[in-house]
Amino acid sequence: MQELANSHSMRNKILSLMTQNGLEDDCYLEMLDYTIDLFESQGLGTEYYGYHNINHELEVTYVSLLTINQEKIKLTEEDKKYLYIAALFHDFDPQKNVDKPHEESVLKFISTDKKLQKSLTFAKIDLEIIKVLILRTTYPWSGQIRKDAEIEIKKCFERSDITKNNQETQKHLMELGRYLSVVDRISGYLLGDFTKAMEMAKMNAHALAWRPSIIVRTSVAYFEELLNKETTMVKAILKELPKEMRKNFFDTILSFMRIREQEVTIQANHSYENLKLIPTIENQSIQDDAEFAQTLYDIFLELPKPLQFGKENFKESIKNPKTIINTLRLNNNKGEIVGFAKGGPLEEYQLREEIRDENYGLKNTVFLEPLALKMGYWGLRGGSEMRHMFIMQAHSMKYKFMTSFALRDVIRARIDKEEAEFVQMFDPERWDYYRVRL
Repeated sequence: MQELANSHSMRNKILSLMTQNGLEDDCYLEMLDYTIDLFESQGLGTEYYGYHNINHELEVTYVSLLTINQEKIKLTEEDKKYLYIAALFHDFDPQKNVDKPHEESVLKFISTDKKLQKSLTFAKIDLEIIKVLILRTTYPWSGQIRKDAEIEIKKCFERSDITKNNQETQKHLMELGRYLSVVDRISGYLLGDFTKAMEMAKMNAHALAWRPSIIVRTSVAYFEELLNKETTMVKAILKELPKEMRKNFFDTILSFMRIREQEVTIQANHSYENLKLIPTIENQSIQDDAEFAQTLYDIFLELPKPLQFGKENFKESIKNPKTIINTLRLNNNKGEIVGFAKGGPLEEYQLREEIRDENYGLKNTVFLEPLALKMGYWGLRGGSEMRHMFIMQAHSMKYKFMTSFALRDVIRARIDKEEAEFVQMFDPERWDYYRVRL
């Protein structure tokens, strides 16, 4: 399944399914290539570390065509055209300032882009129906978000000559949109193993500025809601898939549930004081130990990729006498390591090129890398205690400032408590670079 990991190979898979489903006119190929080019030119290609990148767009298009003959909804040849286009453009928000696309922005873009309009006209596509299908992918399909989407859908139905005053067609298109919305939510989890699924969860969390402590429980809730509320549609889609894809899907759900069970056990033990988290300052002799370096590296790899600073020379940097390291251990200062804080002189790091830190080169600033904890130990205040210990160590080494990255709302909360200040803010991630005076 790994050949599906890049946009070029996925494009070829989609082209094969387009041929099987009669989507052979040049305009459909032009739409596909235009989507790929635009996402990549806007920095939302395969290298973009957010859930809604070009991979997601193509995965949804691929699976929607792969399972198009499901038995839940009877599709016409015309339906297939609309489904293909809606799937391809459902998150088409290349100017995004947050990762999760706003349907309003998507609709505005597809309504005004001249090149796209030309292709739609050639294919004799009613744009209002495309809008309906995209609006139906709104998630979650509940509460005020759903009400707002339904108001816009009603307007689209009234503007279209095909759907105006035609309740049966409207109902059919809403079912088609429901199909697309379920494909939208499960496609990525069909096309790879649990490693890919966990990476997707981390990408989603990073892009939406979620705290790490909620990743697993949110994922479990997501799948449970999907299986409970969309039982018949999920079954119909899975029935059309190869056995390997069905296995990927259920293996992913079971794996998230197992990790969640471990998390609850850890939290219970911590609550009952059967398990204590001990922040520990490590000395130079242990920093030279290869086994210690490997232990930290394994925990380091659990971080989202953008937070893995200095991956290439991580183990070597641990031995550097200028590197400050403290760990989080279980029950005593010789116990199992479940997390660590690491950093050193700002000048030793190559940060994002947009950052202009006025103190760079003055040797008065220590940089704290993103805190790393094993899955299951987030949210128990161990990270906060390691960070405070790191600040104490940096202060004793006569540093005047500490810089690091953190979620925007976390930095805002530190402005009053620690006189933190933003140095550089980044969108759509909202994972910003900040400074505190020591």
